[in-house]
Amino acid sequence: MPASKNVQGGKAFGLLKEQQKQKLDEINKEYLEDQKYRDEEGLAEKLEGLKNKYAEFDLTDEGEIDMMGLKRMMEKLGVPKTHLELKKMIVEASGGSSNTINYRDFVKMMLGKRSAVLKLILVFEDKANSTPFKPDGPPPKRDITSLP
Repeated sequence: MPASKNVQGGKAFGLLKEQQKQKLDEINKEYLEDQKYRDEEGLAEKLEGLKNKYAEFDLTDEGEIDMMGLKRMMEKLGVPKTHLELKKMIVEASGGSSNTINYRDFVKMMLGKRSAVLKLILVFEDKANSTPFKPDGPPPKRDITSLP
């Protein structure tokens, strides 16, 4: 945050979140320009969704999801995990290089062909949150023969 601005509270938090989103947008541009991901369908929309998910669970706003952020994510998804399971997920996502998941590792895992536990859970959450088509109006009339 620039030193010339004297902001506090919510304004400072908003500026911090905006800086974080700008950093994530820069990384998204790298993926959009990468030849390896050119054939990916709807890449821009996927990256935007991943950026928003990632920012939601980056509790420290340092650009990394730590164990507590991952724990919160799993609990919100209704799939609480033990600390050992969380450590295993972080090792799988980061390749064992750190104790946190940075955005590059997160995107690589989500766009990759590998079947990661975190990827499967997030994909399942998106499908569960989508609303099925519901016709307008009253339900159709049924007779006794149509009942199970």
